Amino acid sequence: MIQPARQDQEIERCFPVMRQLRPHLRSETFVAAVRAQMAEGYQLAYLQEDGAVACVAGFRLQRTLVAGRSLYVDDLATDETTRSRGHGAAMMAWLRQLAIAEGCGEIHLDSGVQRHRAHRFYLNRNMDIVAHHFSEQLKHD
Repeated sequence: MIQPARQDQEIERCFPVMRQLRPHLRSETFVAAVRAQMAEGYQLAYLQEDGAVACVAGFRLQRTLVAGRSLYVDDLATDETTRSRGHGAAMMAWLRQLAIAEGCGEIHLDSGVQRHRAHRFYLNRNMDIVAHHFSEQLKHD
C-alpha cells in the first residue's frame, strides 16, 4: 500500500531508502530537510512491504509555462534488497493516477546520466527523454 508520509515518524522511516539514492543525506537532518521542502510544495510517499519501507517517492505538483500543470518527481528509490518486485512500477502507477486526479497533463523527472537501469525503467513506463538538464555549481564568498 502506498501512502503519503505526513508525520515525522513516517518521514524518518523513509530515510534508509532515500539515502540509497541520495547518499549525502544525514539521518539527523533528514526530517527537517523534508519539512522545509514540504513548506514549498514537496510531498513524500512510501510503499511498505512486510512492515518495512520498500520504495519512496518525493514529488511536487506544479504549474509551468512549458508544461502547464504537471507532477515533477524529485526522488524515486526502491530499497536495493527489494528491487525487481514491482515496487517502483507500483509507485509510478500511483504517481500517474495522482497526476491525473490533480489535473496534470504530464509527469516529469530528471535522472543522472549514469543511471542506466533507471533509464530503462522509465522508458519501459512510456516516458520519453525530451530534454537535457544543465547545472552550474555556484561559489559563495
